[in-house]
Amino acid sequence: MHKEFLMGNAAIARGAVAAGLNVISGYPGTPSTEVLETAAKYNDGSIYVEWSVNEKAALELGAGAAYCGARSMVTMKQVGLNVASDPLMSLAYIGVKGGMVIMVADDPGPISSQTEQDTRHFASFSKLPCFDPSSVQEAYDMIQEAFEYSEKYRTPVLFRPTTRVCHGYASIEVKDESECVKNTPEGFVKDSSKWVIFPRLSYNAHISIEKRNAELSDVFSDYSRNYIIGDEHTYCIGRTLEDTAPVRKGIASHGISFTYVQEALAGREAPKVLKVSTPFPFPEKLAVEFLSGLDEVLCIEELDPVIERELTYICGKYHLGTKILGKLTGNVKTAGENTCDSVAADIADFMGWEKKPAAELPPAPELPIRPPVLCAGCPHRASFYAVKEAMKGKKAVFCGDIGCYTLGNAMPLDMVDTCLCMGAGVNITQGIGKIEPDTTCFAFVGDSTFFASAITGAINAVYNQADMTLIVLDNSTTAMTGHQPHPGTGRTMMGQVVDKVNIEAVLRGVGLKTVETVDPLDLGKAVETVKRVAAEKGVKAIIFKSPCAVLIKPEKPYSISEDKCIGCRKCINSLGCPGIVISDGKVTIDGTLCTGCGLCSQVCPVNAIGGERNE
Repeated sequence: MHKEFLMGNAAIARGAVAAGLNVISGYPGTPSTEVLETAAKYNDGSIYVEWSVNEKAALELGAGAAYCGARSMVTMKQVGLNVASDPLMSLAYIGVKGGMVIMVADDPGPISSQTEQDTRHFASFSKLPCFDPSSVQEAYDMIQEAFEYSEKYRTPVLFRPTTRVCHGYASIEVKDESECVKNTPEGFVKDSSKWVIFPRLSYNAHISIEKRNAELSDVFSDYSRNYIIGDEHTYCIGRTLEDTAPVRKGIASHGISFTYVQEALAGREAPKVLKVSTPFPFPEKLAVEFLSGLDEVLCIEELDPVIERELTYICGKYHLGTKILGKLTGNVKTAGENTCDSVAADIADFMGWEKKPAAELPPAPELPIRPPVLCAGCPHRASFYAVKEAMKGKKAVFCGDIGCYTLGNAMPLDMVDTCLCMGAGVNITQGIGKIEPDTTCFAFVGDSTFFASAITGAINAVYNQADMTLIVLDNSTTAMTGHQPHPGTGRTMMGQVVDKVNIEAVLRGVGLKTVETVDPLDLGKAVETVKRVAAEKGVKAIIFKSPCAVLIKPEKPYSISEDKCIGCRKCINSLGCPGIVISDGKVTIDGTLCTGCGLCSQVCPVNAIGGERNE
């Protein structure tokens, strides 16, 4: 063993590699992305690594590998599990041969997600064991144990870190290479009575699953990462007390919230504490032991009252008089992240302690107002502006999607009227068009999202005779999550150079007659193309193709001629580019941000903006 300073996601990946990982697949999404990328970095050639087109594909690939006896891991964020839920539910019945861990990173806050979805519910819904780490070290150790439980019970298991575990850093104990497991898959053994899901198989599997989970509840009561701190007497974290006064209160927690609880209780006479690392199957016997003799228990958890409901149920089942408090009783906030301060305040209220006054800090310096906007030079800005200009004076709706182009909703562009989930904009557009046939309907989708979940929407539009324009914003990368490759980039996570999947060919292949590709930074041509294509009836598409500004070498920055500039501020009021600023009352271009894309020079009504592109 040796020590390394690792991010939580890196620790999870390193733990999986140490457990004998053979295959890892996934779809990028914060806060999960770095797990697969770290596995790729530490791949000695024995691990197959894949960014799949979406989470469903990733999970099914991982299942196939596990059928062969391989140890596989699938990575995604919490909303990605919705996409993978169809195979997940059936796989729970079929089971696996090799260990299979489905790592789903939850995002309390939410910090970078559509929802505050709690994967612990998916565990009980799918009847799959769930592991919930509370620290970077525990994430490293627990992922290895998750593989062992998965293989022993021949079931996929869920692994549910949250953002603060995923993105936290710590110095942890890591295995030397000689200590790591080397797993050699047996291979796929044909057996249709096991691998082909039929109603009779599912019925018998359901009976087995319920029996297994009852057994796991007992097993998890003895699992070393589920435990009680303290006994029927008071204790003090960080020091020994000789006082043995009986305690009548307890705290139940999990994950990063347990770490906050430890910090809040440090150095104080404290109640009993129950740490729950396996929210499903719930460690019932351990919980009964914890509850015995307690009058009240406060449940501190993220996101939903999962532990609180379980303890309330157990109190009823075993006729215990313990009062369970938490989110359902208003003692803990019902949404958002827990913090050290919020947990300390909740515990102080519960224990009747005097709350520590907030530390007085010097006044913070004034910071510049920086709302989230598209990057300077982002081609999506030009795409949105071209469509906006083309549709001036017309009744139009602009349905957005998930990606950095969702920021097209910000002023002054104001070009995202709806955003639901990945790929949804293509179908929402169709629904609006059926009710408002006099509306010109557009759906915006990025190239990665197109492959992930928009192709079916395009097929649905063609088949059901929709009247809409699909705008594919092709910047040749998965920009929002860190520039991962996708089928249109021509490269894989295994380092292979492969044939690019051509978006225009795909669209023509599913029945679109009109598909045009244009550079959005050629504003005049882009506007003309939108006017012409949008005027056609039926389903048609425009591919705005221009690389992400982060991926290209910037050209010489543009500049504004003070002699020509009339101060109309159209460049600012129309585009909202962060590279165009007001300095000393005058419009100027920040040369450290400008990429030389030339869009502003095409918008300026008096040709006051110049650069290499128009010289």
